[in-house]
Amino acid sequence: MPPLVRLYIRQVLIGFGLSAIFVAGLFWFNVGNLWHLVSTSDMGIVAAVMLFMFNGIVFSGVQFGIAIMRLADHDDDRSGGKRQPQPVLNPAMLPVRVENDRR
Repeated sequence: MPPLVRLYIRQVLIGFGLSAIFVAGLFWFNVGNLWHLVSTSDMGIVAAVMLFMFNGIVFSGVQFGIAIMRLADHDDDRSGGKRQPQPVLNPAMLPVRVENDRR
């Protein structure tokens, strides 16, 4: 399996694990009376699964984005330019041609 696919699968699993912790925390602390709504409704399990799945999609996307951005190669060899100042042109000193169309 290619390393990028392996990285993606690992980050998706981490994202869904974070989603499970997040949803369990929402239910445990009863945020917005969510536990009461889910436990007393006949469609409560569907709402809980949707909450888990949609948060899992968001968390895995963010987790994968962070993992990809951390793969960047850092240039620490300090072999850049010579840091010589560049000449700055003064716009007031540039010649401008003006057409004289007076009749």
